[in-house]
Amino acid sequence: MKVLVVGAGGREHALAYALQKSPQLEALYVTPGNGGIEALAPCWGLTEPKEIVKKAQEMGVGLVFIGQEDYLVQGLTDQLEAAGIAVVGPSAKAARLEGSKAFAKAFMARNQIPTAAYLECTTLAQAQSFLSTQKPPFVIKASGLAAGKGVVIAQTLPEAEAAVAEMLGGKFGPAGKTLVIEAFLPGEEASFFIFSDGQDYVCLPSLQDHKRIFELDLGPNTGGMGCYAPAPVVDEAVKALVLAQVVEPTLQGMAAEGNPYKGVLYIGLMIDQGRPSVVEYNIRFGDPECQPLMMLFDGDLVELGLRVAQGRLKGYQPKWKDQAAACIVLASAGYPGDYKKGHYIQGLEEVGEGPELQVFHAGTLKEGNRFRTNGGRVLGVTALGEDLEGALKKAYQGAAKIHWPGMQKRRDIGLKGLKKGVPLGTKVGIILGSASDLKIAKKGTDLLDEFSIGYEVIVSSAHRTPERTRQTIERWTAQGVEVLIAIAGMAAHLPGVVASETGLPVIGVPVSGSALNGQDALLAIVQMPPGIPVATVGIDRGDNAAVLALQILSIKYPALKAVHFEYRLSMEQKVIASSPENQ
Repeated sequence: MKVLVVGAGGREHALAYALQKSPQLEALYVTPGNGGIEALAPCWGLTEPKEIVKKAQEMGVGLVFIGQEDYLVQGLTDQLEAAGIAVVGPSAKAARLEGSKAFAKAFMARNQIPTAAYLECTTLAQAQSFLSTQKPPFVIKASGLAAGKGVVIAQTLPEAEAAVAEMLGGKFGPAGKTLVIEAFLPGEEASFFIFSDGQDYVCLPSLQDHKRIFELDLGPNTGGMGCYAPAPVVDEAVKALVLAQVVEPTLQGMAAEGNPYKGVLYIGLMIDQGRPSVVEYNIRFGDPECQPLMMLFDGDLVELGLRVAQGRLKGYQPKWKDQAAACIVLASAGYPGDYKKGHYIQGLEEVGEGPELQVFHAGTLKEGNRFRTNGGRVLGVTALGEDLEGALKKAYQGAAKIHWPGMQKRRDIGLKGLKKGVPLGTKVGIILGSASDLKIAKKGTDLLDEFSIGYEVIVSSAHRTPERTRQTIERWTAQGVEVLIAIAGMAAHLPGVVASETGLPVIGVPVSGSALNGQDALLAIVQMPPGIPVATVGIDRGDNAAVLALQILSIKYPALKAVHFEYRLSMEQKVIASSPENQ
């Protein structure tokens, strides 16, 4: 079988990577392709649908995977099928699910598919009227195709009105002539994929994408800065709801309206307290979601493609590796805005690609034996691992070997998935020598709440209630408390007494409530005798005690490493935001 992949990004590189493993493959072609894909298949460089169809006929192509959405919206599937060539991709009419967000929202309303309340508008006055009825943040979308960048989430009404004016003013050309303004959906995002032959369907592993350019989901939207699979937020209960409330009504609705959906359907979801809502439809593989999926695929992609194209999915189940996968996108400086092309890429040869680590090219140009940057998103370093932590570690290690001037990447891909293992129950015991120390304890408990770490606070004096102190430590130990924080001022014997009664790590917090402004408590706590250590933080630094407790617990609970890293990133962002150039 001769197979053609249509597109020019990392998604198409990943499809070519998976297709070349098929025993049915006779020849593989890609158009227009990119510098990295050339190592796997000849790249035709054609972009016009008529030219693609003509070349496919001349070369005897029997199956086509269309990766890029614009070709699907333009009707390339219809043209190829008219020429007798099997295609994985929807018809132009079915492609309206992505080609027109206004069409998609109306379709969801007709078929009672859960999604956000919305207004379709073509004027600033219409938009302002609807925005005045909503609470921030506001979601403004260009209805047409905008390369994944046609969405603005505005935090204030003036920002929202400015975004509307920009889009209607031509920022995205014809794609922005009609806008969809939505109510903001709370929750956690997930990507859900199916293959459909128009009637039957099969599910792919779930993923979570990272759309914003900066860490902690800050900055403008991009085509995607990284992703991972599977997404823990899509558990079996959520998956069942997605199938019953979204997938099946979508396929049934499209068929009933005379536009049966055939190809890959990508459903962007927001999961709130176990309830899924549709953010958007995409009519093809996502980029970068395709990269982890093709690394996880453990079957014959030609066979799967033929079954989709020929309506033979019933009873077929594709095989997937029982592993996790992660993709880290490396992008040009300035992306998703203006950026320079032509930088030489260094370090690609050092990555050591193999079955569990691949670098997929999204925007590169080959020049001899070297590659130059030729796009906003340039590379997707993709890895497999026994679990998410392992996959991310390999991907980031690979990404660290690659560089060019201004290269940017997010450092927090997968954090939400890693945080899913935060331990339940009380893990930190906080003991105060006096109720007057509660204000110091609150600095720590506020952070422990942010970290989702359970704690208990009691007041017990080392001198006046020694038995209560001892019994509390004994009870906490039995209950599974793993770190103790002792807060005391003046003579500050409490931390030492606590440490003498337990083998658990003890953190001491000296309090400033004395004539010596806490210097006496600091010296008393830090000068513990040999064999009875107390980790001592700064005077009144209940917050640092909480952070140190988090770090100690993260040795045992990997999820808390992600929590700590996220906290460090948030501090970094606050410092950057406070700098005069950002005011």
